[in-house]
Amino acid sequence: MSGSIQLGRLFGIPFKLHFSWFLVFIFVTVILSYAYFPELTLNSWSTAAYWIVGVLTSLTFFASVLLHELSHSVVAIRSGLPVKSITLFFFGGVALMAREATKPATELRMAIAGPFASIVLAGLFYLGFRVSIGFSEYVAVWCWWLAWINGVLAVFNMIPGFPLDGGRVFRSIVWMVTKNYVRATRIATMGGRLVAYLFIVGGIALLFLPDWRLNGLWLLLLGFLLAGAATASYRQALLFDVLNGFTAQDVMTGDSPLVPPHLTVGELVHSSLLSTSSQSFLVVEGDRVKGLLTLPQIKRIPRRDWDATTVARAMTPVEQLEAVRPGDEALRVLSRMSEGDLSAVTVVRDGRVVGVILRDNLMRFAENLRRLKLKR
Repeated sequence: MSGSIQLGRLFGIPFKLHFSWFLVFIFVTVILSYAYFPELTLNSWSTAAYWIVGVLTSLTFFASVLLHELSHSVVAIRSGLPVKSITLFFFGGVALMAREATKPATELRMAIAGPFASIVLAGLFYLGFRVSIGFSEYVAVWCWWLAWINGVLAVFNMIPGFPLDGGRVFRSIVWMVTKNYVRATRIATMGGRLVAYLFIVGGIALLFLPDWRLNGLWLLLLGFLLAGAATASYRQALLFDVLNGFTAQDVMTGDSPLVPPHLTVGELVHSSLLSTSSQSFLVVEGDRVKGLLTLPQIKRIPRRDWDATTVARAMTPVEQLEAVRPGDEALRVLSRMSEGDLSAVTVVRDGRVVGVILRDNLMRFAENLRRLKLKR
C-alpha cells in the first residue's frame, strides 16, 4: 500500500503504518478523551488523566487490530501462503497476501482467525475490567472500552460482505459446495455489494438525524470502501482464473532487442527506443546475456544523466533476475512475481535466455483475456 512507513517486522512480516492511520488515531483519541471517557466517569478525572488514558487506549486499540491481522497472517503462513506485509490505515488494518488460497478449507481457516483473535481479546479485556473495577477506575475504563471495541471488531468483520472476513467465510462455503472458485467469488462479491449498498442507504438515512450524522458519515465511507474492495477482489480473481492453461512461453516476450553494455542510455533512446514498441532490452556481450533493462528503469534515470549512464550501469544484472522455464504455468509465474515483488523475470531454456516476462505486461495480457471472456 503506497504512502506507508515500515516500523519493523513481526514473525518476519513487515509491519507498516499508512499515513491515514495518524488521522484516525487523532480522531479516536479526541473522541475518547474529550467526550466518551468524561461522560462515562462523570468528569471525575483531571484533564491530563483523560488525555493520557485516551492516548493509551487508542494505541492499544490499534495493537488489537494488528493482532487481528497477524492472526490471519500466521494461519496463511502455516498454510504455505506468503504474506507480504501488514498495514494499519484509516479503516483498520489489512494483511497483504502474495496470492490467494488454493483450497476452500484454507480460506475458511484464514478468514475466521482474525475475528476469533478479536473475540479472545474482548474476553481478556472484559476479565481485566472485572478484576480492576475495585481498585483502579483508570484501568477499568481502559479495559471496558477495549473489550467493547474488540467485540464490535469481531462482529463487524463477520458481516457476510466480501471481502470482509465474514464474506470470505461465505465464499469458502460456496466454494466447497460449487467446487468453483470464480463462481464462489462472484456470488460473494454480489453479497459484498449488497451489504455495501445497505451501508450507503443507512448512512444517508442517518444524515437526516442530527445526533447520528457522524455515524451516518462513517457508514457512507464504509459502504463506498466495501463496494470498491468487493469489485477489485472479484476482478483479481478473474485475472488469475483466465491465466489457467497458459504457460510462460505463451506470455513471454521473445523478441526483446539486444543491446551492448557500453551503449549509453541516451544512445539507446535515440537509436532504438523510438523505433520499437518493446519495453525491455536484453544486454548482451558476444553471445552472453549480461542483464535486462526495462522501460520503467530508463524512465527513472534523470534525462540529464542519459549520456553519462551506460546500459551496463542501468540494467539489472542477469544474476539478480529470477528465471522461469518455458513450460511453467503463467499463473504460478504471476504468483512468484507477486511474492517477490518482481517487475520482470527471464525465461530460460537449457541455460539460455529465450524470453522476458514483465509483470505489467502479464497483468495487461490477463486483463485483455478477461475482457474477451466477458464479451462472449
